[in-house]
Amino acid sequence: MHSLNTASVLVTGAGRGIGKRLAIGFATRGARVGLLARSKAEIDLCHLEIGHAGGSATRILADVRDYERMTAVMHQMRIDFGGVDLLVCAAAVQGPIGPFVEIPPKAWQETIETNFTGVLNCCRAVLPQMIERRSGKIIVIAGGGARQGRPNFSLYSAVKTALVRFVESVAEEVSQHNVQINCLSPGGSYTHMTDQILAAGERAGWREIEDAQQVRLTGGVAPERQVELAVFLASEQSNHITGRLLHVEDNWKKLKDKNVNPELYTLRRVHKV
Repeated sequence: MHSLNTASVLVTGAGRGIGKRLAIGFATRGARVGLLARSKAEIDLCHLEIGHAGGSATRILADVRDYERMTAVMHQMRIDFGGVDLLVCAAAVQGPIGPFVEIPPKAWQETIETNFTGVLNCCRAVLPQMIERRSGKIIVIAGGGARQGRPNFSLYSAVKTALVRFVESVAEEVSQHNVQINCLSPGGSYTHMTDQILAAGERAGWREIEDAQQVRLTGGVAPERQVELAVFLASEQSNHITGRLLHVEDNWKKLKDKNVNPELYTLRRVHKV
């Protein structure tokens, strides 16, 4: 991947939350950023904030659940910017909150289609041009639940875990083409999902409520730390890292100069390193 001053970055879910944080972070570091989301008002606001910060961005109204639309987006990015150097898959919904036995099957669908199928659609749409160009990076936001179970958030947790295994598998398929794909776990951050947890009350469980209250009080992980890890995964410094799950709290900086243990930073994580 080229330097951020010439990089073309597409961020899904760029209207709010982690996606918006990363989109602004890349744009203020010189990247040309495609802001993709379902809400026009949200990406308009993100676009305005980037403009005020001196960054460059373009707005793309799209739904990651629509594969045909995503292929059209990737084609347009190729025409406008010469392709997608970095794809950041951040579009996600919280999904139903509460005990699994009380969740109606119809409520599962949006979580699965947005959080899982949406990532598959984006990756399938962008990978052919990355393989052809023999260069590209993909960052998938793993979120809470990928490293341990989350009672009352079973669908969200299961889908995020499935994404980690998907990334590990696809990473091996495309590594020979100089394409790297990794998962980024951003840690607790104050977003609209925090408010959804608090609004759910007892259905979320006391531990989730306590964590959400703490995040609302402190703001959670600083955006700069999340952006720093994302920028590292987007850089040539991480070309030797693929198929990994990196948490913002991990000691990931040591990976700049070291090889990665085969089981380190994967779904089957080695904690003592």
